[in-house]
Formats: sequence, C-alpha cells, structure tokens
Amino acid sequence: MKVAILSGSVYGTAEDVARHAADILKSAGFETWHNPRASLTDVQAFGPEAFLVVTSTTGMGELPDNLQPLYSMIRDQLPAAWRGLRGAVIGLGDASYGDTFCGGGEQMRELFGELGVREVLPMLRLDASESVTPETDAEPWLAELVTVLRD
Repeated sequence: MKVAILSGSVYGTAEDVARHAADILKSAGFETWHNPRASLTDVQAFGPEAFLVVTSTTGMGELPDNLQPLYSMIRDQLPAAWRGLRGAVIGLGDASYGDTFCGGGEQMRELFGELGVREVLPMLRLDASESVTPETDAEPWLAELVTVLRD
C-alpha cells in the first residue's frame, strides 16, 4: 500500500514526527512518500492509497505556512480519486492554547471529510506542554495505524 505523508511544521517537530512515521511504515512494508513542500501534482503523481497528515498548529489554530498552499490546492480541487481512501492525522499543539489546541490537525480532518477520505483512527494529539519526545510518543498510535492499514 502506498501511503502519502503530508506534514506542516513551524519549528521542524512535525516534520521529525512525519519522518519517523515514514520509517515505521516502511519497516512494516508500506511504500511511503513524504515531501514537506509538496504540491498537489506531486501527491497525485505518487498515487496514494492512504494518507497520514502530521501537522503542528500556528496562531489561532491555523495550519503552518508550508502546508497551507497544499491544503488550499486540495480544497479547491477535491480530487475525486481520493474518495474512499483511508487517512489518519497526528496533530501537534500546546493544550494551554485551549480551543485552538491541535487546530491544524482539526482542519485536515475536516478536509478529509470534504474529500471523502475515511479516517481510520481518532486523531493523535501530541501536547508540547507534556511531551519532550513526540516521535516516541507517537509510536503506539503508529503501530495501531499499521494494523488498521493492513486490514
């Protein structure tokens, strides 16, 4: 199965988590693709069969600048070929921001809904105020994702 990993990061933490996720998925036998500066054309050329989005949250619950253009392109075009594909989201944020905690991840979940991408696991929320090793903290959830994607 081909898994496209999309990431949005401000300081690099989400990209680190995305790279770690790619390694875990590859080790489990999946073909992965990750480009933090991807265009819609790049993603479509890969021909994904599933998606993993790893994104931090900026400002008032917004997507990071590097993911915003891709998000807008996907939202404008809503590729029909992605309807019914499986997807999952890892959101990074800081719970002290209250209602906007993991807002970037929530935006991607909403986009999945518009696309008809089936969310296969509840979004993993990594709280920067509690986690110093988000890559490691994501491992149990990623192991569950591997199991779900194999079914």
